[in-house]
Amino acid sequence: MKKILFSVMLLCSSSIGFAQIFNVCSVEKVNLPEGTAVYQSRISPQGDYLLISDLNKEGLKTLDLTTGSVKTLTTAPGSSFDAQISADGKTVVFRESQVGKDRLKRVSLKSVNVATGETKTLVKATRNLQGVEVNQGTVFAIEKGKLMKKSLSNVKANAERPVLSIKYGQLMITRNGKTSILSPNGQQGASYLWPSLSPDGTKIVYYLATKGAYTCDINGQNIKYLGFIRAPKWYNNDIVVGMNDHDNGAVVISSSILAVTADGSTKQVLTDANQIAMYPSASASSQKISFSTPEGETYIINVK
Repeated sequence: MKKILFSVMLLCSSSIGFAQIFNVCSVEKVNLPEGTAVYQSRISPQGDYLLISDLNKEGLKTLDLTTGSVKTLTTAPGSSFDAQISADGKTVVFRESQVGKDRLKRVSLKSVNVATGETKTLVKATRNLQGVEVNQGTVFAIEKGKLMKKSLSNVKANAERPVLSIKYGQLMITRNGKTSILSPNGQQGASYLWPSLSPDGTKIVYYLATKGAYTCDINGQNIKYLGFIRAPKWYNNDIVVGMNDHDNGAVVISSSILAVTADGSTKQVLTDANQIAMYPSASASSQKISFSTPEGETYIINVK
């Protein structure tokens, strides 16, 4: 058992970057077990473990941040894409991809109990899984434009909460069981990525290919430009975190983790310029932001 999980890199810094949204208390490197290399890490809502995928982007594991122990949850192909953790941290929802005898790719939606490893199929293999959101104790899935709900616990989500999805590059929204095109910046030549609903269900953050990240309300109005921030995630109802990455056409040559207010008025760089920091995830309740590096390392930013 590991007595010390983190190597502290920075302590008690009031701010990194050109504006202050957070008080950055520390940026800590996670001491990974030998042979473990991380592609992406996701901090649990309680901040007690990381959900990690390896550099091959196959399978999901948990890394206990107290003991340092690693546990395999699934080895399913495609499970690293948009895996989500329930609000109580007890369940992980993931996709499993497979290629049939007809050589067509299909995706099923599954859940796994973090403690027991018990796996359940929520949506059978389909070619039309367009969007997934885990909210409280409910999984919302959009298949062929239709809403399906699966309960994970006795805590139920707001039944009126909109669900976002992507169809042929367009941003879709499902309300009251009906799915329609939202695409706030228009449809012509547009490709939308990484849509996410704010915790209170009133705002949307999304990325428009070649343009950058934006927020808007659930009617597609009040559009605000956040800048070139990829893989945006809500920290809370007012703050988004994401990465500002650049490549040379072959590899990423620089990337930093940014925080930006939902109206785009204030930005803060949270990581050192000498480090390539990518794919953040956030937990406001534990005041932690995790990220990974191309070398397979993972870090946690502690903020106030």
